Amino acid sequence: MASTYDFYRKLTALPQGKRLFSIAFSQKAPYFASIHLRVDEMSPHFAQITLPKRRSVQNHIGTVHAIAACNGLEAAMGLLAEATCPKDARWLPKGMEVEYLAKSTTDLICTAESSAEDWANGPDVPITVKATRTDGTVAVAGTIHLWVTPKK
Repeated sequence: MASTYDFYRKLTALPQGKRLFSIAFSQKAPYFASIHLRVDEMSPHFAQITLPKRRSVQNHIGTVHAIAACNGLEAAMGLLAEATCPKDARWLPKGMEVEYLAKSTTDLICTAESSAEDWANGPDVPITVKATRTDGTVAVAGTIHLWVTPKK
């Protein structure tokens, strides 16, 4: 079976490939469909998605809801983990720590980053995540902790 990362590389080589991959990714993990994400980049140690500010993700004051932002961060982390995790291992999120630093008044660019050292020091692997407004202001930042273990 082809990996998610292999599928990303194959599909994004086609016209409209990122759009098609975004739809497929959202269907594989249906909760991600609720934020209408667009996958911008997926590679080992880095992933980025765009979470559009639309009515369905807004709270009562018209900003992107905190949980929608966390959903975007988790989606970015999942793409990074799929592209980075060794083929003989599996990953599972075990916790998320985030800080809300500014109002999420625009689309959010959600990124996830790690290093080779992070993965070498497992099984607890910290993934740095942040959601940035289109004006460059970081609205949400934190860490998602993965539990990475050998496949049985």
